[in-house]
Amino acid sequence: MVNAYLKTVGRMFRKHITRFFSIILIVLISVGFVSGVGSSAEFIYASLSDYYTEKNVSDLILKSTAEEGFSDEEIALLRERYGAENVNTGMSVDVTLTIEGEERLIRLYFLDSFGQESVNMRDVAGSQAGTGSYVQAAAEESDNKLAEIPLGTVIELSFADILTQLAEENGTELAFDESWLDSLAPVSVEVTSCERSPLTFALDGEPSYLNPADTPVPDTVNAVNELITLDGILYLPYSAIPSVRDIVPEQFLPFVDEATLDTPLLGRGDAYVAFSDRTVFRAYSAEYETYLAEECAAAAALVGGAEVITLEDNYSFVSLKSYADKVLGIGYVLMVAFLFVTALVALSTMTRLLEEERGQIACMKTLGYSAPRIVIRYLFFAMIATGIGGVAAYFVGTGVAQLIYIVFNYSFAMPPMPSAFSVVYFLITFAVVALSVLIATAAQGGKLSQQKPADLLRPRVPKAGKKVFLERIPIIWSHLSFKYKSTLRNVLRYRNRFLMTVIAVAIATALVLAGLALLDICLTGTIQSVSVMGIAILVVVFAGLLTAVVIYTLTNINISERNRELATLMVLGYYNNEVASYIYREIYIDTVVGIIFGYPLSLLLIRLLFWIIGMGTLAGVSWYVWLLAPVLVLLFTFLVTLLLRRKIVRIDMNESLKAIE
Repeated sequence: MVNAYLKTVGRMFRKHITRFFSIILIVLISVGFVSGVGSSAEFIYASLSDYYTEKNVSDLILKSTAEEGFSDEEIALLRERYGAENVNTGMSVDVTLTIEGEERLIRLYFLDSFGQESVNMRDVAGSQAGTGSYVQAAAEESDNKLAEIPLGTVIELSFADILTQLAEENGTELAFDESWLDSLAPVSVEVTSCERSPLTFALDGEPSYLNPADTPVPDTVNAVNELITLDGILYLPYSAIPSVRDIVPEQFLPFVDEATLDTPLLGRGDAYVAFSDRTVFRAYSAEYETYLAEECAAAAALVGGAEVITLEDNYSFVSLKSYADKVLGIGYVLMVAFLFVTALVALSTMTRLLEEERGQIACMKTLGYSAPRIVIRYLFFAMIATGIGGVAAYFVGTGVAQLIYIVFNYSFAMPPMPSAFSVVYFLITFAVVALSVLIATAAQGGKLSQQKPADLLRPRVPKAGKKVFLERIPIIWSHLSFKYKSTLRNVLRYRNRFLMTVIAVAIATALVLAGLALLDICLTGTIQSVSVMGIAILVVVFAGLLTAVVIYTLTNINISERNRELATLMVLGYYNNEVASYIYREIYIDTVVGIIFGYPLSLLLIRLLFWIIGMGTLAGVSWYVWLLAPVLVLLFTFLVTLLLRRKIVRIDMNESLKAIE
């Protein structure tokens, strides 16, 4: 009896192989895409967290408000609280320099621990003997990108000009006679290495200190383009700063304290502080923000008050996290739509499969199989199909997440990609689909298995013929030919089949329109981000694939249910093209109606999508997008009809006409 049971299972798989693969494909596309988009945001969060820990990125940058900078006592207090290895000191200033005949706005970092930093450790891409290093965040020069400074370039630093610029910017006066600066010789610095700062990895520019103090940190490319941005960053040893001795005229030297003479002209105005507990940072978590606020106040109090710059004021970190949040928001919006369509089509597939198996269920009940054992047969079919689709979706999701991460390299010098793939989104999306399919299969199977074998073997009562609503409009109905009248009767008579197709196509159309709208605002300049553009392309591709699988699956089910009807047409002498057109007309009517209802649904979806990512408007979407989406959906429908033509024209008339309906 067990062997007979297994044989029936095997026959079921062979009989419904097309539906089996349809479930696999739709689970693969939906779960793979949604889990991939959601996990890509987790990839970015994890990479930020790992990079933050590996490079010991400073949580606080304290900038002294005193001209002489931080005192040794204040620095000692900071090191006592955070650990000596977590506090580096120096001075940073934004100045205009002439480099290779071109004026550039450069940030100069003068570091006490130059080349041996324990905080904000830099990556060195190339080096040679010399005295300085620069940060290269882009391979090309642009008004909005940190420009390359070739290795070996000698830069003349005029500290007379630097001190004068600082005094003008701060609205203060020099602490000594301005004429003394005339004797200050320029300091020659040779660029020796190309490096990347862990504080600066956005490729679209780095805001300058010269922006007004109350300017908020931008979180988009569009915002940073409106600010004063740097043309380069140069790292130097703190010892490169001239001392007071270098500017005091010789005749005044005897009257100046010896210790004062060796004081650098620029005090240690910066303290770079990293928290000793690196586990508190998790992509700007609430715990981190609370801890950060407490430490801002504590650190400022230790040094008698200072301007505090945190990671929440760092453009690179803020913008990368902002884009990751946008990706996650896109994932949340699309998750609902993709999973709803997937569940709808999978439910329809299994429900109609069970209806076709009424005779088989009756035979099994007659042979003594219990209702649970009968239902398990179909649950096994559904579990195998969704399971295979889920396993494949895991790898597709991993690939999508990695692809999105790679695309982000066009906007950011991304930290190394994490090796671990987040399974949270995969498990959530797969669980929703699998439970929907299994619950529907169990419910429908249980309902049928409770019926008597005689009732199951008896043909279902045909749906009563009624006038469709178009027949009550003579001005339309009287002008239709017979073939269109029969087509419209078939479409409108079976409301459940019609609604199922229309709803699925409407949501698929809305997804295609949402992807195209997102792509359009990237191309037209509303969002100047290659990263978001890459995601938009993925949305269009996967929404298109979903549309094709949905239309193919529902149409294939429709054909399978109507083998006898199509065989009758063939017997009556209809040609292959006429029989195929009989089905095609219904497919295109369902698709067009679905597209029409997809428009209002897409307006809601696009508005929600733009609201989630914080940019873009419906008015900003180009007019041709609204025309392109239905063309794509109809193109997918046309391809489906080509694929299904062979199945229609090769129906076995004898077997179909002998079947009981």
